[in-house]
Amino acid sequence: MSLPEQETHKTVEQSFKQRSYIKRFLPRSLLGRSLLILVTPILLIQIISTVVFLDNHWQKMLDRLAYAVTGEISILVHTIDEGASKDSIENMKRYVSQDLGLLMTFDKGGRLEGHELLHEYSIWESLVIDTLAEHMDMQLNKPYTIRADFRQKWVTVSIQLESGVLHVVLPERRLFSSSGYIFLIWMFSTSLLLFVVAVLFMRNQIRPIRRLAVAAEWFGRGRDMQRFKLEGATEVRQAGQAFLDMRRRIKRQVSQRTIMLAGVSHDLRTPLTRMKLQLEMMPENEDTQAMKADIIHMQKMIDGYLDFARGDEGEAITKTHLYEIADRIKQRFSANNTQIHWFIPEYIQLSLRPLSFERCLVNLISNACKYSENVWVKASISDDERVEIVVEDDGPGISEDLYEDVFKPFYRVDGARSEGTGGTGLGLSIAMDVVHNHGGRIWLDRSDQGGLKVSMRMPL
Repeated sequence: MSLPEQETHKTVEQSFKQRSYIKRFLPRSLLGRSLLILVTPILLIQIISTVVFLDNHWQKMLDRLAYAVTGEISILVHTIDEGASKDSIENMKRYVSQDLGLLMTFDKGGRLEGHELLHEYSIWESLVIDTLAEHMDMQLNKPYTIRADFRQKWVTVSIQLESGVLHVVLPERRLFSSSGYIFLIWMFSTSLLLFVVAVLFMRNQIRPIRRLAVAAEWFGRGRDMQRFKLEGATEVRQAGQAFLDMRRRIKRQVSQRTIMLAGVSHDLRTPLTRMKLQLEMMPENEDTQAMKADIIHMQKMIDGYLDFARGDEGEAITKTHLYEIADRIKQRFSANNTQIHWFIPEYIQLSLRPLSFERCLVNLISNACKYSENVWVKASISDDERVEIVVEDDGPGISEDLYEDVFKPFYRVDGARSEGTGGTGLGLSIAMDVVHNHGGRIWLDRSDQGGLKVSMRMPL
């Protein structure tokens, strides 16, 4: 690989890694992703609106109010510095209180204890005080202090003059407009209301999709959702109608196949039975023994083919204890030379078709018994509330390259698992169909005992 190709490969690999990293934080459900699509623009609009509002409206309003208040205080300062009499100061107090809403007191001969500006306030309160202090610095070249009591909605400004200290108490409304709070409250409250409406609306839209998924899952397990109805948006209704049409066609095909299998079973078993009777009436010799063996072998093959084609048709799903199925299988293998070790807890209960699942386990166990001296059958409940069933043996096993192929119908493995053991190559295929029809999963692995390990995960 050339250097440019290597760099391109690295770039593509990094891109995939970044995408997978981002996907970790994204919601997985359709409802979560839909809400993310709805909420993200609203959140961006709120952030932009808040920034623009604070920059253009709020700050300008604070500047203008602080500029006006500072100008009024500046007039008072200049009037007193020019030598206003006691009567003039009293008249100023009355006029300022009456016309400007300010409370003024003059402490003649008083002194400020340094240039003090308190900052023990919240963000919005500090913004108001800082804006007032900025204008005080620009318009008054005198020491001052600002003390605010926003709970009582008063702000006190003290200015050091040559003849004393001027105290001006002004209401909070002279520096701060509540329209900003009202704007933000309305913006966030309406956004929250719209978000709640969007959640309710999206849940109603996604509910039909969930019902369709449940109906498809139930139908895949052989159950039927009788009360499924078309609802939701046009596209969801189209998908639901397509599902109903598909279910109807599959049911019709299964019904036709069942009728055909019943006829085939009768047509094949009748001549075999007739041949058996004829052989029983013939003298016993090597030829008749060979023909009897062929008929028995043919009977097994026909039974295997019909079991594979029939599937789970006609059997209802019931709550069944796994150890009850295990007890029936124990009796079937009681005369077998292979030692079977059972580890099936009595509390494990599954919703399944008992006869079908029993056939599945019989196929797996008989397959293991053909090639080993010991077989272990174990069952347990995993952390994700699924039943794990394991069948393993101490036989020669098979190559890992064939783990997928052995599940194919009529596939046979050469070597240790040869045709000398008999069978039709349908045991694992039937087992896989049974497990899948119950909503489970089946796979092969190397056993710790040295042979083959068949694992199944079934829903409770």
